[in-house]
Amino acid sequence: MELHGNTAGLGPSERKALERLYRRRVPFSQLTTPELTRGLCEASQLSRRQVGVLLNRSGDVEYVVVGDAAKLFLPDIGRARAGSGRFRGLRLLHTHLRSEPLTRDDLVDLTRLRLDLIAAICLSPEGEARSVYYAHCVPTTAGGELPYRSFGPIPYAKLDADPAEIVRSLEEEFARVARTRTVKAKDGRAILLHVCDKAHAAQVPTSLHELSELARTAGVEVADSVVQVRPQVDPKTIVGRGKLEDIIIRAMQLDADLLIVDRNLNAAQAAAIAKLTDMRVIDRTQLILDIFAQHAQSQDGKLEVELAQTRYLLPRLGTRDDALSRLTGGIGGRGPGETKLEIGKRRARERISYLEDRLAELEKRRKQQRHRRSESSEPLLAIVGYTNAGKSTLLNALTGSDVLVENKLFATLDTRSRKLRLGEGQGVVLTDTVGFIRDLPRELFSAFKATFEEAAEADLLLHVVDAADPACEDHIQTTESLLRELELMGLPRIVVFNKADQLPAEQAEHLAARYQGVAISATQPATLGALLSRLRTQLFAAATSSEATTQQPLAPTSPPA
Repeated sequence: MELHGNTAGLGPSERKALERLYRRRVPFSQLTTPELTRGLCEASQLSRRQVGVLLNRSGDVEYVVVGDAAKLFLPDIGRARAGSGRFRGLRLLHTHLRSEPLTRDDLVDLTRLRLDLIAAICLSPEGEARSVYYAHCVPTTAGGELPYRSFGPIPYAKLDADPAEIVRSLEEEFARVARTRTVKAKDGRAILLHVCDKAHAAQVPTSLHELSELARTAGVEVADSVVQVRPQVDPKTIVGRGKLEDIIIRAMQLDADLLIVDRNLNAAQAAAIAKLTDMRVIDRTQLILDIFAQHAQSQDGKLEVELAQTRYLLPRLGTRDDALSRLTGGIGGRGPGETKLEIGKRRARERISYLEDRLAELEKRRKQQRHRRSESSEPLLAIVGYTNAGKSTLLNALTGSDVLVENKLFATLDTRSRKLRLGEGQGVVLTDTVGFIRDLPRELFSAFKATFEEAAEADLLLHVVDAADPACEDHIQTTESLLRELELMGLPRIVVFNKADQLPAEQAEHLAARYQGVAISATQPATLGALLSRLRTQLFAAATSSEATTQQPLAPTSPPA
């Protein structure tokens, strides 16, 4: 008969009073019985702490919980029966020493754990039951509704609540609402969480918009966004406990079970947030990895994604090995052996080594293909730029190909090469590469570094920028930074401002002039003439002209307005 919660300092008589609570039984049709109520009041009066029991639907006491004078400390009760439209199968009955109503902690526990019901027995100064408050969850159809309904104070002598009838009608109502609710995305609904310090508060709208687009690309419906600006980020849970409680209630209101955090979490942070919220928690890196896993089509792309995912998971395999089981005993294996955790890490490292060898073989094959292409003396152009800037659309417009085009981030991951005729027998090979993004996960950058070999062999880079994006200047800087890390800044390049039709003509021309680039719309072939003319000049002009354009900087020729 284990006692849970704040058990430090309990005397023998107090422990015995608490342990006797395990003997009580309460029919599901009754909120409490006189015997259980007397036992709770006695234990609470002796210890001067809140005392509670978690009852199952068979009427047995599964947990006896002890708190302090103001709140309970509930144990980890797992996720049994906690599916959509179902309750936990447990109800919480506990004492309040100060005759206060149900607290915010009580209501958060109710919604987070999806309890059948929660009730508080208010004690008189003499330690007797005076009144009762209780609450249960309710389905919500609009974002502004509270996900619970509370009652009380009800004099204890007049208490007539029937938990069995309440739960039966509620589960029917939850099921009915679930049937009528339309989920727009295949992977459910999520709440986005962005946390930053005051120095980065101005970047919140841009960051949230990009995270929302990533979620949409991954197949997740964004139900809401939560922002917290703090003096410093909490090292354990990123946000404060109060904000997490708000997120729990908001998730219940919106029927969201996924929390996407707009930063990279370590294993301890993700576990702590998941434990406090009972939600699935993923960070920005996991979201991008999931998108890459969905969109990779070629053998190279699939191997690169698996390598990135395994590298990401390896340091996160440090979950607690409760069994501490030791394996590989016997002849040649005497001694402590390996734990399951150690075996998991060893197998992950072996898989990483295997994937690296496979990718090295494919890299040799690509080098041979590039060598054969170089023998044809046709110049190679590589399209680079921020994701969803329109690189694949431009490839299709210039070459008449039918590469997949979608208005999503990372819609295409595999390199595609097509022939482009510039007239009079002059031809070039045009290659589309995977898009860049700010704070590109290190695991992805390392795995996809081979993909950018095509750009390293190029005679000219076409740096495509979404001119209509308010953050296009930041996107240029991000792309420049990654090109510098890939040691590609020495290559000649042309800045192509795509989607110029979505801007006033004067603004698009001014933007292109500042960066000595070209303004186009890849969906309007009539606008491509200036770009084609620029390509002819830069690729096939006299050596002196070609050398001059090679030194062209990407930075603006005048300070931004």
